[in-house]
Amino acid sequence: MDAKTTAIVSYIGWIGWLIALLAGEKEDEFAKFHLNQNLIIYLIALIPAVGTIFALVLWIMGLINVFQNEMKPLPLIGEWKILK
Repeated sequence: MDAKTTAIVSYIGWIGWLIALLAGEKEDEFAKFHLNQNLIIYLIALIPAVGTIFALVLWIMGLINVFQNEMKPLPLIGEWKILK
């Protein structure tokens, strides 16, 4: 998978994120950036009610960034790094 495809697949739920992590272009900065942002979004979504709504908004913003080939940090979570 190329970097953009890896980033897009990572936005297709936990299963898509795992596929992107295992089979994707994780050495590419663009793919790694979106894998990290998505992991944080999925973790925030585990928080009941407010976390889920906030995660949905971030998920949409992140997916738009992928389609526009941007590495724009998302509000409030953009600087958090889990994956190195």
